[in-house]
Amino acid sequence: MGPMEKRAHILVVDDEQAIADLVVNLLVAEGMDALACYSGQAALDMLARTPFDLAIVDIMMPGIDGFELCVRARQMRDIPVIFLSAKDEEADQVVGFTLGAEDYVTKPFRPRELVARVKARLRRRAAAPAPADATLITAGAIEVDLRTHLATLHGEPLHLTPKEFAILALLAQSAGSPVSAADLFEGAWHERFDDAAANTVMVHIRRLRKKLADIDASTAFIETAWGVGYKLRGGPGADVYGA
Repeated sequence: MGPMEKRAHILVVDDEQAIADLVVNLLVAEGMDALACYSGQAALDMLARTPFDLAIVDIMMPGIDGFELCVRARQMRDIPVIFLSAKDEEADQVVGFTLGAEDYVTKPFRPRELVARVKARLRRRAAAPAPADATLITAGAIEVDLRTHLATLHGEPLHLTPKEFAILALLAQSAGSPVSAADLFEGAWHERFDDAAANTVMVHIRRLRKKLADIDASTAFIETAWGVGYKLRGGPGADVYGA
């Protein structure tokens, strides 16, 4: 039996009942098991009792909102989360993808797009898991965990937005070699690079540097390689990179 032959079990959380029910119906029509919860608390109670393959979570909910739900759910079990967000800007305010969200879809959404995102996440989860150490990148004092979307400096958590996390991961993966602004933008935004994009990358690098300096101001961890791009200096032990 292939991994996709087992019916996927999905939790849908939205305080707007009509939307939660709509998403459940869409997923059931695609051959998945889906269950709706209309509050963060109801979802937590459900998660405590039942394992799910994926959760689709609305961000803006009264009481326990989507962010808090995601944090608490992660403490219980490792579950991929797709956020539903009412507007684009929220996606970058996800209080760091340290929350572990895999994706976000903005409302109003196209049913086909949501279903496609869900299937992509399930496929990724069903694929043979990589060995744990392959998802952990160490660059000196900085550690980036691609599986949990957690980044730390000297073991202290860095609270990064999704784009900041993606940029730091790309720099860490290059093992000290410079990465061009174009590669950082296309790797983090998945869009074509242009002059405006160069400025966007610069702003995000500035924010990243500040968050790193908040933990350790003694080292410039992200160096500018003039005319080339940016590179990560890992600090003490920076030469000990993974092969």
